Amino acid sequence: MLRRKFTAALLASALALPTLVAAPPAWAKELKSIGVSLASLGNPFFVAIAKGAEAEGRKINPNVKVTTLGFDYDLNKQFNQIDNFIAAGVDLIILNPGDPHAVAPAIKRAQAAGIVVVAVDTAAEGADATVMTDNVKAGEIACRYIVDRLGGKGDVVIENGPQVSSVIDRVAGCKKAFSAAPAIKILSDDQDAKGSRDGGLAIMQGYLTRYPKLDAVFTINDPQAIGSDLAAKQLGRANIVIASVDGAPDIEKALKANTLIEASASQDPYSMAKLAVELGNGLLNGKKPASATTLIAPLLVTRKNVADYHGWESHR
Repeated sequence: MLRRKFTAALLASALALPTLVAAPPAWAKELKSIGVSLASLGNPFFVAIAKGAEAEGRKINPNVKVTTLGFDYDLNKQFNQIDNFIAAGVDLIILNPGDPHAVAPAIKRAQAAGIVVVAVDTAAEGADATVMTDNVKAGEIACRYIVDRLGGKGDVVIENGPQVSSVIDRVAGCKKAFSAAPAIKILSDDQDAKGSRDGGLAIMQGYLTRYPKLDAVFTINDPQAIGSDLAAKQLGRANIVIASVDGAPDIEKALKANTLIEASASQDPYSMAKLAVELGNGLLNGKKPASATTLIAPLLVTRKNVADYHGWESHR
């Protein structure tokens, strides 16, 4: 009889166990407030990040408060924004670091206050997690396009940019693609076009003056590509292939128009931000991501497939 009662008690306990496991842990923390610090809210890339962060935040908690600010490439302004987020008691900070190393002390202050910090687009020293494009792959597929387009032979330049991790990785990927084609000659790879249209215009003017024969240019982002194309038009140069990284709205237009721009390895800032918030919420509740850095694969957008491309501003 005692054995029968004990067996029945064990069975009842076992049947009750799934209910106990399914219950949320007592220490689970609700995501109530998110602070987002981005380089510029005048740039559609960062606007897409802002929208993605808010969408995922509201998916987790419909009542979450999301505060998104642009620091306009002013580091001191970003530091002040992070300090204000700390004072406001946010649970999570999503940031695109103005300087991956200089921002470290501000990140430490946030973490000391119990706030999770996730970097997007560019790595930030000390961040709890980072979500970014696989920039090595982006540079590689853009420059592989150039190699294929030139039949594996030609004179090319790599139009460099600000030395943040994303740019360094794109150039490394590009060089990997070029090195696989011994007949590709890199004429220049160290000119900083500042990541801007004006910078691309100025640096490309220099290339075209210096090199009477130039078959292709890889630019580290789309604004530089557009500036480079403009310089070629102004100087009456044609038969130059331009490939880039970003997949920005302007490049969609350029790929459909009469330009020298033929390809861009696209990023997905909206999905990047959604994943950053998802990982941040997990970290808030003690769940660490499999890797400190999560890479999102790029897609090569060309004249042939641009009509099917769902870009940064497409409906989500």
